[in-house]
Amino acid sequence: MNNISIHKQHSGLDNSKFKFNNALFLKIAQMKNITLILMLFAFSAGCHQHEHTHETHDHDVTLQLTAYSDDLEMFADADPFVAGNSSTILAHFTWLENFKPLEGGSVTANLIVGGKTFGQTLEKPTKTGIYKFTLTPELQGNGRLEFEVITEKGKSLVVVNDIKVFADMHDAAHDAEARKKTAVNSTPFTKEQSWKIDFKVDFPMKEPFGQIIKTTAQIQSSHEDEIIVSAKTNGIIKLNGNHILEGKDVSGGQLLFSVSGSGFSDNNIAVRIAEAKNNFEKAKSDFERAEELAKDKIVSEKDLLVAKNEFENAKALYDNLNRNFTGSGQNVSSPMTGYIKHIYVRNGSFVEAGQPILVISQNKKLILSAEVQQKFATVLGSVTSANLRTLHDNKSYTLEELNGSFLSFGKSTSKDNFLIPVKIQIENNGNFISGGFVEVLLKTTSNTEALTVPKTALLEEQGIFFVFVEITPELFEKREVKPGATDGMKFEILQGISGDERVVTEGAIFIKLAQATGSLDAHAGHNH
Repeated sequence: MNNISIHKQHSGLDNSKFKFNNALFLKIAQMKNITLILMLFAFSAGCHQHEHTHETHDHDVTLQLTAYSDDLEMFADADPFVAGNSSTILAHFTWLENFKPLEGGSVTANLIVGGKTFGQTLEKPTKTGIYKFTLTPELQGNGRLEFEVITEKGKSLVVVNDIKVFADMHDAAHDAEARKKTAVNSTPFTKEQSWKIDFKVDFPMKEPFGQIIKTTAQIQSSHEDEIIVSAKTNGIIKLNGNHILEGKDVSGGQLLFSVSGSGFSDNNIAVRIAEAKNNFEKAKSDFERAEELAKDKIVSEKDLLVAKNEFENAKALYDNLNRNFTGSGQNVSSPMTGYIKHIYVRNGSFVEAGQPILVISQNKKLILSAEVQQKFATVLGSVTSANLRTLHDNKSYTLEELNGSFLSFGKSTSKDNFLIPVKIQIENNGNFISGGFVEVLLKTTSNTEALTVPKTALLEEQGIFFVFVEITPELFEKREVKPGATDGMKFEILQGISGDERVVTEGAIFIKLAQATGSLDAHAGHNH
């Protein structure tokens, strides 16, 4: 058996060594003093474990540093700072606007201690979003770590305060261990993972959050965006080929249909045009003759005015028929550009003058026609906005996104309907279909402020709601919350989080999936 060396720590005999050779150990064993033997092994194991712990401090413990500028997040794993020793800093830079990695640019890391600066500049990332620095501070003491980032967007400065440079690794490792952030029920999720998905972290909003009125609205075309095209004479309708179908786009002036009255004994348009033409030509001839005779005073001024009046009336009638009709009937063109919303008649059917034939709609502006219960009558006047959710694809929109406005609400009800009508106008972004339905959440003003998070931040398990709170940019705590009202876009949070805690607002489901698959290495993908 080899000699056993035991370092006695934290006693009055610090740094002294007790050596046990084989013979001594055998002699103790022969005494059959089990208590003494167990104490010996326990003491030896404790000393070995303590030494191993110190070795772990020296090599495995890292500082986790997080700091923000106006446009960047910096998260770094760094070796504890010891005067005269080199420390590796693995810095991850993320744009706050989209939580994607910094793909290029010059970054300078400066460790400032005791008025002296120890720095390094990297012209490009070691890996997308990651810059690996090596700094060697010469002085111990308190300082700060600055990252100056220069990209085509401009210059940004990210500062990490409360940096300590120690005289030896033992103290530095203990300090790093003490600063390490942990949380119960937490899940690691690396920057490399979050960069690959739609991900975002933000503070909860503290904002006025009034009463929410939830209802359903039918989508209707706006009056100014829709027109009915009618027949102007009696006859047989003929639609213009295969171009006149519901849903077809039409342009202004495009021929839509014709109405033919030829072949009818009564109200035959060809006969009417011929009659109007004959009357017009006769009236014109009478007026011209009367005009010549009036010069010689043969026709009185009164008779001349009567002839002129008959001529102008005949001309107006003939011009109107000639402009709108042909010998075979009436040709009708589209009064505006849009699409054919409805066709009321079939090709070849008989129509009368004034009968609606089809509807042209532009489908640009839409009216949402909703109804609410009478109990909300007193608060309808304080409705300032609304959020919408389409039922066919479950997408949500704010009224502002659709350039919408709250038009009106009813001041009375009818005996057939005890609900109060509400009208909202929006611009169609292509996702709304006239005649369909949407869910509407009317938002009223309030003087009471509430803590809110986007609905994408809230997850649910068996009726319990929770969010992921950021402990570090690579560690997230699953936190139960109590939600209140919702406006379809945000949820009011009654308890569970505070306004100064960052919450995962997009991509939370991926952290949940990572948690379900088991614990992940918090440093997966990190290369020191």
